[in-house]
Amino acid sequence: MRRRTLALATASGAALLAAAALPATAQPGAPRATPTAPGAGLQEGSVSAADLLAKLKGCSQLSNGKYRTDEETSATVPVCGKNGAVFWKADMDVDCDGQTTSKCNADTDPWYQDDTAFRQSNGKPLNAEKLPYVVVPSSSGIWNYASAGIKGGGVVAVIYNNQVEYAVVGDTGPDKIIGEASYAAAKGLGINPDPENGGADSGVTYVLFKNSKASPIESHADAVSRGDALAKKFLQDN
Repeated sequence: MRRRTLALATASGAALLAAAALPATAQPGAPRATPTAPGAGLQEGSVSAADLLAKLKGCSQLSNGKYRTDEETSATVPVCGKNGAVFWKADMDVDCDGQTTSKCNADTDPWYQDDTAFRQSNGKPLNAEKLPYVVVPSSSGIWNYASAGIKGGGVVAVIYNNQVEYAVVGDTGPDKIIGEASYAAAKGLGINPDPENGGADSGVTYVLFKNSKASPIESHADAVSRGDALAKKFLQDN
């Protein structure tokens, strides 16, 4: 639930979004496919990034207007609709909110908050360091995620650099900004996960499957299993 500002970024002396090339690593307890060749990257499930992206050309706009990717940028990103899903193409800011860990805390993240909009089955906030999750804009006149069939724990396919990673809807952010995911989501895709100066400038596609939900929300393995089935159905229906 961060609210990044240009002033904060300037004060920290760090760029908000910097592409990086850290190697993708598996999350604990989550099944991740082994790359078929050196440098092949992350591939969760059996549906390729190319097949998903082929279905995401053009945009049937659902949002009443567009979102900014950061406080200082202009609004250029619409929320688009497809059969069974909504999607957008944006950047990736790194969200470290939730449980306090060695990587996500008030010292590592100037915007750190110790809570998430959606919580684990035991009532605790999500763990951004371990769980790949995506941040959706808070409901506003631009777009209401709940009205579109998107809920906490909903399954998301995140596509970057020809890689596919499954995540859940785990937090909400500013109502005019889009393009944010957890530390674990960034790290899994080989994006610099540093919450202060990491992230990706562009090239990230978020596909949110309507009326879906990982159970429990903190199970990445369940998100991958459900996501693979939903991705296959998405290809059939579009």
